[in-house]
Amino acid sequence: MIDIKNITKSFGSLQVLKGINLHINKGEVVSIVGPSGAGKTTLLQIMGTLDKADSGSIMVDGVDVGKLSSSELSKFRNGHIGFVFQFHQLLPEFTALENITIPAYIGGKNPKEAKERAMELLEFMGLADRASHKPAELSGGEKQRVAVARALVNNPAVVFADEPSGSLDSKNKAELHQLFFDLRDKFGQTFVIVTHDEHLASITDRTIHIVDGRIVEPEKEQSDSSEISE
Repeated sequence: MIDIKNITKSFGSLQVLKGINLHINKGEVVSIVGPSGAGKTTLLQIMGTLDKADSGSIMVDGVDVGKLSSSELSKFRNGHIGFVFQFHQLLPEFTALENITIPAYIGGKNPKEAKERAMELLEFMGLADRASHKPAELSGGEKQRVAVARALVNNPAVVFADEPSGSLDSKNKAELHQLFFDLRDKFGQTFVIVTHDEHLASITDRTIHIVDGRIVEPEKEQSDSSEISE
């Protein structure tokens, strides 16, 4: 599903990623954890084609994304990748249903089919009765579930989530975490989730630990963290 080979990334003189190699299987729910500043979000953005690596290669769903033109990349991203952010990023002037259908319209989908898909997702998430409500009329948990539905409307191969439950209370966190697995089982997507939430990381199929721009074993992460605190 995702193959990453020797990815590096620097911002000025600061090297954030230092040769990342990673393979993620289709249908996996994978968490990426590590200290703040370790490079987790940068890696997620590069995997999601929102940013470009300085070197290395990335295959997503069988496509070498580094070889795509800007327009090809935009089309690929719309059709193959979904995103969920910590703060839902819903457009306040549109209803839940309308927010969900926006990526489908951008991708040129038939409006009737886009609305049917959006309603299917809302029903799956128990939000069918909230379809006509705008974000200001939704709870935090409801808004984040609408954001997840928006990420899934084009039936992407992979969904990238950056601290998706970071702004939620304990009850809504638990519901959102379970939702990722329910969606994987129902629709077959791969989920890659950057998180500081220990419970979420503990229940994912696999946890990737990043420290100082490198993938490390958990024991190494603990050792490095101890050295830093000392």
